[in-house]
Amino acid sequence: MLTVNQLTLTHRKDLTVLVDSLSFTLNDGERLALIGEEGNGKSTLLHLIRNTLEKRSDLRVFYMPQDAGDLLDFSPSPVELLSPSGKKEERSRAGILLGSMKFTADEMNHPSAGLSGGQKAKLMFLMMAQSGANVLLLDEPTNHLDIASVEWLEEYLVSYEKAIIMVSHDRFFIDRTAEIIYELSDGKLMRYVGNYTEYKKQKEKQRVSQQKKYDAQQKEIARLNELIEKFKHKPKKASMARSKKKVLERMQKVEKPDKEEAYIFKEKLQPLMPGAKNVLETEHLKIGYKNPIRELTLRIRRGQKIAVLGANGAGKTTFFKTIIGQLQPISGKYIIGNGIATGYFDQHSGEIQSEKRVEEHFGECFPKLTEKEKRQILGRYLFSSQKANVKISDLSGGEKSRLILAEILESRPNFLVLDEPTNHMDLPAKETMESAFSAYTGTMLFISHDRYFVSKIADALLLFEEDGVKYYPFNYEHYLHMLKKKREGDQNWADVVEAENTALVEGLLSVPAKERHQSARFNTEQSYTDWQLTLAREQLEKCQKNIEYWQKQAATELDNLTFEQYQSEKWTKRQRELHKRFEELSEEYLQQNLIWYEKYQEYEEAFSDYLE
Repeated sequence: MLTVNQLTLTHRKDLTVLVDSLSFTLNDGERLALIGEEGNGKSTLLHLIRNTLEKRSDLRVFYMPQDAGDLLDFSPSPVELLSPSGKKEERSRAGILLGSMKFTADEMNHPSAGLSGGQKAKLMFLMMAQSGANVLLLDEPTNHLDIASVEWLEEYLVSYEKAIIMVSHDRFFIDRTAEIIYELSDGKLMRYVGNYTEYKKQKEKQRVSQQKKYDAQQKEIARLNELIEKFKHKPKKASMARSKKKVLERMQKVEKPDKEEAYIFKEKLQPLMPGAKNVLETEHLKIGYKNPIRELTLRIRRGQKIAVLGANGAGKTTFFKTIIGQLQPISGKYIIGNGIATGYFDQHSGEIQSEKRVEEHFGECFPKLTEKEKRQILGRYLFSSQKANVKISDLSGGEKSRLILAEILESRPNFLVLDEPTNHMDLPAKETMESAFSAYTGTMLFISHDRYFVSKIADALLLFEEDGVKYYPFNYEHYLHMLKKKREGDQNWADVVEAENTALVEGLLSVPAKERHQSARFNTEQSYTDWQLTLAREQLEKCQKNIEYWQKQAATELDNLTFEQYQSEKWTKRQRELHKRFEELSEEYLQQNLIWYEKYQEYEEAFSDYLE
């Protein structure tokens, strides 16, 4: 469908070459993800591809830039944009589509310019679905989208039968949608077949292989140089030395492999002081502006890392602004524990403008650091010596966010409140920040639409749902697993345990608001242990009830037998069946008893502070 040959891209500002002699092919039906570091030309390349394809009469191209406002006139309403003919049937279909994407009646019929960034993006995707395009070009399509909308987009793209090229830093999204990955790095385009997970495996395999070849060659070079130096001044061995030198000169050098792109924090990032055990407590806290939009009663303990999930407009940011003091609560109260130092990052923190160099700005934040220490710390957050000398105003949005987060983390507060901390970051930057937050030992409360980031960091969830705010004391994978089971409504006997798990979790989440803090006062590990103990106890009790049932069943059958029936072969066979069943139940009971005892020991250890 599309072939690019010998394409060269240059930077608009300084005319430096971003991509030299770029070539690749896109076939019909392929879903291609274009990845790489910020500022290396991915969006520029996508735009050039658009210009090339739109000249072809046999193609219908739908292009979505990072900012939908760059492309679309948002003065009409969403209904008008989705029903250009204005016919009643078309407007009705538009209303149904918009409703499925959680647009209110007011949002549907007022100028689209007043929509949030997320709603504008969803509107663009609905227009995309109606466009009849046979090529989709998507530049960071998951930006500004809530998780539900991202999942809708994933399902749509997976079912889309034509060609797709997407620029994305969303690893979950790439994993679920891409079939081919092109990595743009150092002006070169490398092709990998598979999704993001497969790409990582292939790249690491290549790096390890390259490192082995490089090390082997360096060892051989050292051996040859040693021989040359040893024999070059000895007349009888001089010819051998010259021969080895020629071998060395003709040797095709193996390039040293790139080091790991992300920085991995191996030491803990510990707060300057631990602070109170109860970091944040809220009681009937009503948040909002003029009218309350949410009520929360919860308690967050020291060391928890809680992801706040929910649709756009659900009140997540409002909650954060309230607990850090930017908004007054409508009613109720919240208490920040004694000795709690808060580090706050909002979605605008990365919009810093300054003509100071990165190192200069960072040094002013930490005046006691030596030049060497500043360089070392900045290097951990992927600011090389060259980047450390760049003006802050010349940094990308993701780089600015990374600098602010580095300042927050290195100031070592004990409570981080973060609103979309990894927005606009490239993949190495996200992996670096994930490593940093994993190394951080304080308490975290964060909003993120980056599901990969949530899965790596969060040990509990705070769900802003339509029917209220619910505390989920387990990690994101556990939540997705249970959500899938709930949606499937699977009633097969093999899934009975899973159904019971779901019921238990739902029971925990449905605790009355005034009592909900009782479930939130334990950290995730403790809550999970409690939940597992409950499940083990219920399974043990079920085994005991099964044994009792069959004992009664056997006694009843025996009481009703005549002498002839008792002596019959049929009753002998039935006795063997009952005996075998009792043996099975006894073994199951023994196993469940062992499981229960093991979980109880874990429970005692986890809750020792509360059982004393």
